[in-house]
Amino acid sequence: MIHVMLIDDHASTREPLAFMLEQEPDLTVVAQAGSLAEARQVLDAPDLCVDVAVVDLGLPDGSGEELIPELRESRPDAHSLVLTYFSDHERLARAVASGAAGILHKSVPVGDVVDAVRRLNAGEQLLTVAEVVEALRFVDQERRREREARQAFEPLTDREREVLQALADGLSDKEIAERLYISPATVRTHITAILGKLDANSRLQAVVVAARHNLVTLG
Repeated sequence: MIHVMLIDDHASTREPLAFMLEQEPDLTVVAQAGSLAEARQVLDAPDLCVDVAVVDLGLPDGSGEELIPELRESRPDAHSLVLTYFSDHERLARAVASGAAGILHKSVPVGDVVDAVRRLNAGEQLLTVAEVVEALRFVDQERRREREARQAFEPLTDREREVLQALADGLSDKEIAERLYISPATVRTHITAILGKLDANSRLQAVVVAARHNLVTLG
């Protein structure tokens, strides 16, 4: 018997899938969870046997990819099958880098999910070596870019960071000056310094780079 755990925050998706899997003579759904917190609580039960976890990436308290290495640590023989609506390359690559053994789009027939669960449990590879290598390379490049971006922000002074956040808030030079109790000319001097340090061609580009790396808050 193959023991399956389902992690998906949409009960309208999770429960029908559980019902369909239970119709298969060799599959049994041993647990369901709608969030990372619920899944972690379930996995804390040492006697729970999980052969394959079907994981959605979009969960209310984080990404399903966070759970994949935790599952591998607590149950080394278990496999993670990502079942998601997401299709962006970065997110899927991160899931593979986290240890996902397979990825399916939620639009696939239930039969494809059943087949994938059986194949993973049998030790088959759903992802080619080339696909895994590409995902690892992509994630490594993304992490390198993030490190470089953060290093670029290190030379910014506290005042320049305040000006950058004010730009992210959509303030004009005059409004920034009023917020920080400095002159508009000083604001422009700080902005020139920010653009130079970040190698940005415009204020908008500087804000976009900062927002991408969670260094300013938007809205």
